[in-house]
Amino acid sequence: MRGSTFLAAIIATALGARAHEMPALRPIPRFAIQADPLTISRGVEGGKPFTVAGARGALLGEQRGEFEAWLYPVKILSRFSITAELANYPVPIDVSAHAAAIEVSPAMTTITYSHAAFTVKQRMFAPRADGDAGAVVLFEIASARPVRLTFRFKPEMLRMWPAPNFGAPNAEWVSEGGGYYVLHTDHPGVSAAVAIPRAEPGILPPYQERPQTYPLELKLSFDPKTDSGLFFPLLISLGGGGQAPGQRLAALNDRIPELYRETEHYYAHFFDTRLAAETPDPEFDRALRWAAIAIDQGQVRLAEETGLVAGYYESGDSARPGYAWFFGRDALWTSYAVNSYGDFALTRQALEFLIRRQRADGKIMHEYSQAAGLVDWNATPYFYAAADSSPLFVMAMEDYVAASGDTGFLRAHWDAVQRAYAFTRAHDSDGDGIYENTEGTGWVESWPPGMPHQEMYLAALDQQSAGAMARLAALMNDSALAASARRTAASVGAALEAEYYDPAAQFYAFSRNADGTLDRTATIYPAVAWWSGRLALAHPDAMLSRWGSSEFSTDWGTRDIGERTPFYDPISYHQGSVWPLFTGWVSLAEYRAGRALSGYAHLMQNAGLTWQQDLGSVTELLSGEFFQPLGRSSSHQVWSSAMVLTPALRGLFGLDWDAPHRTLRLAPALPAGWDRALLHNVPLGGSRIELEFTRERDRLMVRARSASPEVLCLVPRSAPPDQPCGSPAAGTHELALPLPPVEIGLPTRLPLAGSRTAQLKVVGERRSAGRYEVDFEAPGGQEQELTIRLNRPDVRTEGASLAGSRLRLHFPAGDGYRRVSVTFTW
Repeated sequence: MRGSTFLAAIIATALGARAHEMPALRPIPRFAIQADPLTISRGVEGGKPFTVAGARGALLGEQRGEFEAWLYPVKILSRFSITAELANYPVPIDVSAHAAAIEVSPAMTTITYSHAAFTVKQRMFAPRADGDAGAVVLFEIASARPVRLTFRFKPEMLRMWPAPNFGAPNAEWVSEGGGYYVLHTDHPGVSAAVAIPRAEPGILPPYQERPQTYPLELKLSFDPKTDSGLFFPLLISLGGGGQAPGQRLAALNDRIPELYRETEHYYAHFFDTRLAAETPDPEFDRALRWAAIAIDQGQVRLAEETGLVAGYYESGDSARPGYAWFFGRDALWTSYAVNSYGDFALTRQALEFLIRRQRADGKIMHEYSQAAGLVDWNATPYFYAAADSSPLFVMAMEDYVAASGDTGFLRAHWDAVQRAYAFTRAHDSDGDGIYENTEGTGWVESWPPGMPHQEMYLAALDQQSAGAMARLAALMNDSALAASARRTAASVGAALEAEYYDPAAQFYAFSRNADGTLDRTATIYPAVAWWSGRLALAHPDAMLSRWGSSEFSTDWGTRDIGERTPFYDPISYHQGSVWPLFTGWVSLAEYRAGRALSGYAHLMQNAGLTWQQDLGSVTELLSGEFFQPLGRSSSHQVWSSAMVLTPALRGLFGLDWDAPHRTLRLAPALPAGWDRALLHNVPLGGSRIELEFTRERDRLMVRARSASPEVLCLVPRSAPPDQPCGSPAAGTHELALPLPPVEIGLPTRLPLAGSRTAQLKVVGERRSAGRYEVDFEAPGGQEQELTIRLNRPDVRTEGASLAGSRLRLHFPAGDGYRRVSVTFTW
């Protein structure tokens, strides 16, 4: 039972020592909000989420306006909502029911509540400046009459999972500075303060009352004659640090205009040095920009470090806000996108965060909560749960060096790279030379036939990791290690074919058991074999065709297993759902294996998801049966946004970096409808290059321009890798690539929510001298018309009718998907 003396002590600790009287909290004169061309404007859709995320905190909510607020690592409040009472209008108004529009820009998210008598704009931003400000809400009010707004919320004071917590918080109203709530728990060190300038408290039951839970209320009176030029901020601060919470609120109150200007400036200049695309498809260009911004918003400060968290979503009644903590493999898969758009500082931060937590035996961490320092994290099963982070770390280090040319960073962390590689080599219990799942999960965390001994996924990463180690060791002048790693890469590559390929099924097995038998479940996990561009499986054709078909490919992405698998479950986590991550793996594999049409279809599915749920972000996973994210899907998932950028830049544009040799290797596969495309700020070491792609008759001209003369070689990806560049320094460099005689354009659109798969699929592409064959599938009885581009005369067609630039396909009647094969000859 809480006695008055103990209660007084708790409050005194929360308030802290006051060096001087707290200044009054005041509304803020309205400042200009600059328009941003990336702004996404939509009507509000009930149940769809929004995320406003920064390095110190986040607002996670629904488009109707309700949200929870985090100041890391504490959830301060939740269920924030608004009601209104108009003068001489005796009916309470649920303002959330009038949520009408949402506007999402990089710097600010705004929800507009529209009533016949008033408009309230809820403007939210996460400061980009250093400091302890988490996220800020500004209320902009316009009204035909005086109105009294009541802001209600549930106090939470929950430290992030898995930290212990200290019971339901209590609230006390402190009148200084105009008034604010202090939220305190049974622990004197866990407290916060919440205020809106000029607001008064709502229900405050006295101690003598029978216990009952009420929401906290802030009541604000607004007079349109005197208050129309003001912002009313929601101010939130954590206790501690020797400063009274009221003083922290006042300091935040004073800094809001400056914090917003800094945030707006940050995003206005975000692409001054980062890669951006300019193509005939402006929505594609915007999706790429939003993907980079969504990744950037995954940066979170932890004490004096910055790391990449995995994703965000409302926590509900829990203390788990999506995956808003640090994961090894998430950061490493994402780093390929970050290197592609040129934010090398972010990659270095992410890698160093992992290096600081590398286990003594070399293993790279899997998972680290923002509250890990509040528990014995080493004693949990999460820290080093996964096996794939260690080979991915070696691969990611090579990719960073290849794009940045930063061998100094490699040298500084060479010991960490060597230890991670040595860890993979030390764990091969059956002697086949391949790293095994015995050291943690490879990909799947559950598997109905039984957890795998050695996954194809992990084995393919192991081969690429060994190859990466060979090249890194060569850069470090360690010839013995380079030779040993090359031999390992070759032997593992051979084992992938000898041990995993199933000739009868014409597919690569999911996993290999300890007794040498195979789990032959058909999955998309072999797609990671194409990830680095250095490995390609020898017998992929039938497998690629199945990935492109409706067996694996929905109209919104790829399932991880085929729908014919006995344990297929479209709403499971690992047995049939659609992950944009998987879609990105498959898309890049398809581009690199010569299946550009299906690669493009899958890329554009991921790009289209930017506008579908948490606007500007891509969700974690969706149903494998209906176009709908799973209810628990982390709506702003960082690696999902990465899977817009990586297949676009390394697949569609075909970029492959070799900064140590001042070389860009290219294998572009532009859509048939694009005559020209520009990439601004293509990174190559310390340089930023403008890369232009232009069709000129039967050639694609690639021109690289730089502000000053640069040594640069543009070469086809088919050219031998790792060669010195002999080109002299120049301001312009060119590469001419032959265009294929026939190119086909595909429609790219996501279906309506709740739809089943019904769109056209491309399940085969084969090019040879004088011949191009394409296999299509669509529901029986359909007719499809596609655009076609002929880059030479006298092309003949079989299997479809060709009229000018239109190709008409007719699919035979029958249930389910039917196939049509079209052959072009010349």
